[in-house]
Amino acid sequence: MTVLSSKQILQDNKTTDPDAITALALNHKALSDVSCLSEFKNLERLDLRFNNLSSLEGLRSCVNLKWVSVVQNKLQSLKGVEGLTKLTVLNAGKNKLRSMEEVRSLVNLRALILNDNEIVSICRLDNMKELNTLVLSRNPIREIGESLAKMKSITKLSLSNCQLQSIDSSLKSCVELKELRLAHNDIKTLPAELARNTKVQNLDLGNNLITSWSDLKVISSLVNLKNLNLQGNPVAEKDKLAKKIKKMVPNLQIFNARPINQNMKNEKGDRVDDSSLNMDLDKKELKHKKQKRKELFEGKDPDHKGKSAITEKELKKKVKEVPQKEANDIDEEETPVTDSDMKELKRKKQKTNVLPKDKASDPKEVSVTNDNKIKRKSKKVQQYEANVIDDGETPFTDLFAADTTENVQRSGANKTDDKAIQDVNMVDGLVTFPVKRKKIKSRGKGHSALQLLSPAAEVGLGGPSTWDD
Repeated sequence: MTVLSSKQILQDNKTTDPDAITALALNHKALSDVSCLSEFKNLERLDLRFNNLSSLEGLRSCVNLKWVSVVQNKLQSLKGVEGLTKLTVLNAGKNKLRSMEEVRSLVNLRALILNDNEIVSICRLDNMKELNTLVLSRNPIREIGESLAKMKSITKLSLSNCQLQSIDSSLKSCVELKELRLAHNDIKTLPAELARNTKVQNLDLGNNLITSWSDLKVISSLVNLKNLNLQGNPVAEKDKLAKKIKKMVPNLQIFNARPINQNMKNEKGDRVDDSSLNMDLDKKELKHKKQKRKELFEGKDPDHKGKSAITEKELKKKVKEVPQKEANDIDEEETPVTDSDMKELKRKKQKTNVLPKDKASDPKEVSVTNDNKIKRKSKKVQQYEANVIDDGETPFTDLFAADTTENVQRSGANKTDDKAIQDVNMVDGLVTFPVKRKKIKSRGKGHSALQLLSPAAEVGLGGPSTWDD
């Protein structure tokens, strides 16, 4: 059992005045008790990640706290935080919490992150008028209910890897919602009320039970949608999926973790187009000409009304009509003829010479050397890229093709967020969960189609985030 000592804290911070300390980083210290922190009245930031805490009662007196992370501890309750009304960010992910009732009084909270716990229901959050980020992924939550009925300020919501069977009209009041993660649930359809969430840009519905287009009809109302994931749903198996989705959502840029235009191109490649049909017709014509040439050489001319033989002059004329390359190229009937083969045939056809006079009458001399044969190449089937959108280590916004102007323009009002970025770096990104991310290969020149939405800013302070679940 490791107990924190106020004397040690003062020594580490080279001061004798507890009121002079406003930020503490006490992560990875195997702490089981932090009751001594009650002496530090001016604490604003507190990092207690990766310890052995089972209670937060020792924080009751730290009424000036604004930012707290207690990720990866042994908490079964959040008792002790009820009076911390100045809190704007609370990260208590990866504990053993069964309830979130204690947070209802935190009226200034902007980011609440409670992923990977044992929470079964969402409490009413009516008093949190400024809450913009709510992460409840990987909890056994079965329904949203009316818990978010008055959450007009929320912009980022994650309920992935829960046990949701529907979302009904539970999000109709979340009119500012921009990022919505509902992957790995049992959702079968999207309610018509989702049409009110017109500001949604990122929507992850991967690995649910959506089976038909009618269940996705409301997506056409999401005029700002730019990033959509449907992988792992039965509807994703349907033909021409990307084309239909693009028609429903004209502004969509990323679909199933890939640029929408790339998806549409692949679908086009899977179809038998006109060029392939023309190739088959040309192949049949070559076979016909080969047969006709064979008949000529055997002394049977179908164009001479049953005559068994033709003159040498007529034979020369016929030979000119049927280039010897065409006749020879079709010998291997089992070898597929590709578009490149046909182009090569036409080019060779123009250059083919007529047989010498001394050999034109002798069919045995009609031959083409192996040097003139065309090399055939089989088409390669492109593999579908790995699913990155469902990877819990990849922030959804990392898959978003951003408008460059949005990345560059940042108003003076966000200067506070810039400082927050530095603060996050100082404590190893407590709220944004920095992890090793999978790299996405760039396609083509210039910027990759899968860019970050915007520079990372601390969750809960109004700026864009790389929040993860």
